[in-house]
Amino acid sequence: MREKLAELKRLLGEVSDLNAAAAVLYWDQVTQMPPQGASARGRQSATLSRLSHQLLTSPQVGRLLDELAPYGETLPHDCDEASLLRVARRDWDRATKVPSSFIAELSAHQSETYEVWSRAKEAADFPRVAEHLKRTVELSRRLAGFFPGFDHIVDPLIEEHDPGMTVATLRPLFAELRMGLAPLVERIAACDPADEACLHLGYPRAEQAAFCTFLQKRIGYDFSRGRREISPHPFTISFGVNDVRLTVRIREDDLGEALFAAIHETGHALYEMGVSPDLDGGLLAGGVSSGMHESQSRLWENIVGRSRPFWAFFYPRLQGAFPGQLDDVALETFYRAINAVRPSLIRTEADELTYNLHVMIRFDLECQLLEGSLSVLDLPDAWNARYEQDLGVTPPSDREGVLQDVHWFGGIVGGAFQGYTLGNVMAAQIHGAALAAHPNIEHDMEHGRCDTLLGWLGEHIYRHGRKFQPEELIRRATGAPLSVRPYMRYLATKYGELYNVGDLAVPGPSS
Repeated sequence: MREKLAELKRLLGEVSDLNAAAAVLYWDQVTQMPPQGASARGRQSATLSRLSHQLLTSPQVGRLLDELAPYGETLPHDCDEASLLRVARRDWDRATKVPSSFIAELSAHQSETYEVWSRAKEAADFPRVAEHLKRTVELSRRLAGFFPGFDHIVDPLIEEHDPGMTVATLRPLFAELRMGLAPLVERIAACDPADEACLHLGYPRAEQAAFCTFLQKRIGYDFSRGRREISPHPFTISFGVNDVRLTVRIREDDLGEALFAAIHETGHALYEMGVSPDLDGGLLAGGVSSGMHESQSRLWENIVGRSRPFWAFFYPRLQGAFPGQLDDVALETFYRAINAVRPSLIRTEADELTYNLHVMIRFDLECQLLEGSLSVLDLPDAWNARYEQDLGVTPPSDREGVLQDVHWFGGIVGGAFQGYTLGNVMAAQIHGAALAAHPNIEHDMEHGRCDTLLGWLGEHIYRHGRKFQPEELIRRATGAPLSVRPYMRYLATKYGELYNVGDLAVPGPSS
């Protein structure tokens, strides 16, 4: 059995290596590749995707999994080997349902569509990419069709990103969040808006980049194991625990853009860098789900990165980096500015209270696209109508509207966006558990020390990689099942105090 397990690990390690090589090609495509390289890059990516899929779904891997199944049942549930066999069986079962030829076809289409989307977004020209998106919807439906037995066409796509979640479980969760968020937003909308002028005083790119580097290092990002570049849509990508890279956007007219993209992506990167070295290069490396990954980026970006204790230390340093702009701006003014509540057009720039509305809009629209009740050509109008209805704003062009997110144009339609809201919910519950274990975390933040929180997260979340399903990991880390209540309490407490509106009750049942 030990020899067979070693052989399985070797084969799965080769799958991981192929996937990492494909990720390197994607990183290069987004950060450095000349535009004319798109066609060749699509072919190269398709080849690697096909080879990885063929190896994972090979009869040899299937036979080893069958032969090792009885052995796995004798192992402790939480040991690496038992976890590897569970995760490998799940991945193999899913992968064998999808033909390698389809994987190659999808990968080539995604590479081509990304390049077309980049130009279409710059020109605010949705029709330029509409035919590609039509094919993406078609391919997404075909992909879902390889997994019979689900109640909704989007369910198998959700399962890929957030195991255990379905349309039927997400819609009540979203409804509960809406019920809780609506009165909070309504109360705060009646207050005087925060003055955000200090964020828009003109901040040179080089100085912003330098401060982001300082910020990331203090939080815990190791630049000897990573690097940062610029891209239209910030993202983090991992080739192994010692090579985790990220990108940001920098705008001279908006200081918050780069600051919070850097903190957000650092949260993702810390998760990847914190996976146990024993799991590196294998199937268990990396985050367990989209929602869990987002819990880490949103925890660091919002719960930590928009808190008073955090900026008690970092704001004087920020003033030193931009003396002409911030010398006369008080910490409290800056704190209110970075926590301003206002309906906005761009998801990645949305405040904590309205952010989930952006996610719910996307979730509803992609369900309609896949159900066939909404056509691609009608998508921009449907998008604009929902933004007017839910947030009271209308995009001036498709650049700020339907083209703003890369997900549908560099991936598939369906299964990705719900992870952002799940991440918000998880983040509050996880952070609460960390505070209960270490009440000095906020005091440490006031002195620029993030290691107490980072250490707790590394021990309870990061090091496990994909060993446990999201629900089990949440229970192990917090001692309770996933619930929206900690998140709603966090929002009500923070914004009730920030806007001086007293106690903001958290309505709705526990979930």
